[in-house]
Amino acid sequence: MKKLILAIALVTTTLTFAQNRKQEREKLTPEQQTELQVKRMTLDLDLDAKQQKDVKALLLEQAKKRTTKVEEMKSKRENGEKPTADEKYSIKNEMLNNQIEMKAKMKKILTPEQYKKWEEKRAAKKEKVEERMQKRKRTSQAN
Repeated sequence: MKKLILAIALVTTTLTFAQNRKQEREKLTPEQQTELQVKRMTLDLDLDAKQQKDVKALLLEQAKKRTTKVEEMKSKRENGEKPTADEKYSIKNEMLNNQIEMKAKMKKILTPEQYKKWEEKRAAKKEKVEERMQKRKRTSQAN
């Protein structure tokens, strides 16, 4: 009986801490996100001052677009609206167009060596995200 009570208490406290952690997370502004991203890229790719300025402008523009889209989608979700198949298609199409545009602009800003390294980093990051998604799928299917 004592073990059962201890197990229930342990599970309850664990769930409580997990919920608190999600609620306490504060979002960075698009400007803050951009500043950190530019600094990381400067360290990774050894950007010069002009490249930093150009990349910062590009990333800030993207972050602001993304923030407005997220807010728009969040408000629709709160109102109980689900996107139709056509809306999903247009959202994905727009996202892919933005990625193509981003690659073209980065190619103009970066040197060929920097661009190659940037592409490799993006591919590695994408792999990590896909691994996490697969892991989440497996754990949700197990429950």
